[in-house]
Amino acid sequence: MNRVNWPTSIFLISTLILALTATPAYAFVYGIDWYLWLLFLGFFLATGLSITLGYHRLFSHRSFQAKWPVRFFVLLFGAASFEGSAIGWAADHRYHHKHVDHDEDPYDIRKGFFHAHMGWLLVKFQAPRSLDNVKDLLSDPLCRWQDKYLVPLAFLAGFGLPTALGALHAGWIGALGGFLVGGIARVVVVQQMTFFINSLCHMIGDQPYSFRCTARDSWLMALFTFGEGYHNFHHEFQHDYRNGVKPWQWDPTKWTIWLLNRLGLVSNLKRVPSEKILLAELVAAQQRIASHLSRVPTGESMCRIAAAWHECLHQVAASLAAYREEVSSAIEEKKRISQEMLLMIRRELRLALAQLKLGASILAS
Repeated sequence: MNRVNWPTSIFLISTLILALTATPAYAFVYGIDWYLWLLFLGFFLATGLSITLGYHRLFSHRSFQAKWPVRFFVLLFGAASFEGSAIGWAADHRYHHKHVDHDEDPYDIRKGFFHAHMGWLLVKFQAPRSLDNVKDLLSDPLCRWQDKYLVPLAFLAGFGLPTALGALHAGWIGALGGFLVGGIARVVVVQQMTFFINSLCHMIGDQPYSFRCTARDSWLMALFTFGEGYHNFHHEFQHDYRNGVKPWQWDPTKWTIWLLNRLGLVSNLKRVPSEKILLAELVAAQQRIASHLSRVPTGESMCRIAAAWHECLHQVAASLAAYREEVSSAIEEKKRISQEMLLMIRRELRLALAQLKLGASILAS
């Protein structure tokens, strides 16, 4: 029992209970009007993006640089998410990337869904983790200010502000609604969104870029996590400011960073060259094909369909190997591949993966 992190446990459990009981009761008695919905949405966007854009891509990975108004905003509303300080959050996250799927990983998915989701927050670590991996943040006066005054900032911005805004709209009933809807319910939703990145984003989805860890890409998870659901790409290219790297992929965090860049508020956006991304896709596709080839029956036991698919996979593998060699040579010689060639190779890659899925489904049936 002495290992239980009582303050965090009490807060997480009590806010969840209030969100599931008191908020619906308030909605039943007083209703939730357009103002409270806007209040919820505004604080949800402010605190959610402060985590994904601020705590994660800015402070943890340094994928871009931001001027002080942006840093101040994400530190203030990051505190209002009740996920700790940027310094502590980034320290844990950098440990996660360095030791993913190993014992030193704070939210190691191998220990189960609940541990990765929120269980790791409910217990104290045997020894406090060192902050040596966030020396850059410890030298930032704004980060140190937030870390020092985290608790009052969290309660004032996270609960006090929505309560006050609710009171301005409808007196004490509005204040209660602001506290329950814009405060309690919003905190629970944003926290669960973050927890899903640590748990389900290591459980469901595809691995188009790497099989080196459990991180996965999921468009469904991206919808609920401001674009963080493209987690396999992120773990392979963690310093890229994008998670949804394809133009059609849902990544509001990426779009917000791009917009802030156009406004001159952020700069030095880090992007992995298209050639390196394509090479990772080709390597992963080759590994996937090799895995399927190893499971196809050989010799006299091979049926006609399996034999045809086996030959097709060998041809596809040879084609992808040639493309991989071409892309690797371009990267080594620091040459840019033409846009037309990139599109052609990506088209061939999509066709190869489609054939792989079709053949696997036919054999399975």
